[in-house]
Amino acid sequence: MHDDRDAGLTARTLAHYDAHAASFWEGTRDHDVSQNRAALLSALEGPGPFTILDLGCGPGRDLAAFRAEGHVPVGLDGCARFVEMARQHAGCEVLHQDFLRLDLGAERFDGIFANASLFHVPGAALPRVLRELHAALRPRGVLFSSNPRGDDREGWSGDRYGCYWSLERWREHLTAAGFEEVAHYYRPAGRPREQQPWLATVWRKG
Repeated sequence: MHDDRDAGLTARTLAHYDAHAASFWEGTRDHDVSQNRAALLSALEGPGPFTILDLGCGPGRDLAAFRAEGHVPVGLDGCARFVEMARQHAGCEVLHQDFLRLDLGAERFDGIFANASLFHVPGAALPRVLRELHAALRPRGVLFSSNPRGDDREGWSGDRYGCYWSLERWREHLTAAGFEEVAHYYRPAGRPREQQPWLATVWRKG
C-alpha cells in the first residue's frame, strides 16, 4: 500500500521538475552552496580524491564543482531532463534513478551529497532509503544532507511533495539507519534562526 502511494507522490514531484527543468537551472545555477560541499569534504578521511554520489544532482552544478576540485563525482536524479543536462554540463556519469528504486551497489562511495533532495522522500519510505545509502558508503563514509527544516509534517507544496523534519526527528531517522552525527548547522549563515530555513547535517557511517 505504502509503496504504491509513495511511488505516486514521487512520480508527480519528478514530473514537476521535468516540466520546469530549464527554469530550475536558471534559478539555481548560481546558488552558492560551497559551505555544504566543504562540510562533506572536510569530514571525509584520507587524502582523496574521493568518489562522491551527488544524490538529486539536478542539472549538475555541484557535480561540476566536485569535478573541478579533482574528485570523482557521480550524479543521480529521477528527472530525465536533469540527467541529460547534468551529463552535458558536468561530463560525469549520471544515474537515472528514482530515490525509491535505488541500485547503487555496496560500498561504492566515499561520500554522498544530498543537497535539497532527501526531503522529497516520503516519510514511510525514508528508513529504507537511508539504509540503502548507508550500504552504498564505504566504511566510515560520509553522508551530507540539507533539508528545509520544519515540525515533522509532510505534504504537498504545489506539485512537489516534501517532508519538513525537525533536527530531533531527523537525528532519530539517521541514527536508526546506522549513522553517527558529525555536525549540523543552519543556512543561510549569519542570519537569525528564524531566517535560516535550511538544516544541514553531516553523518558518518557507523
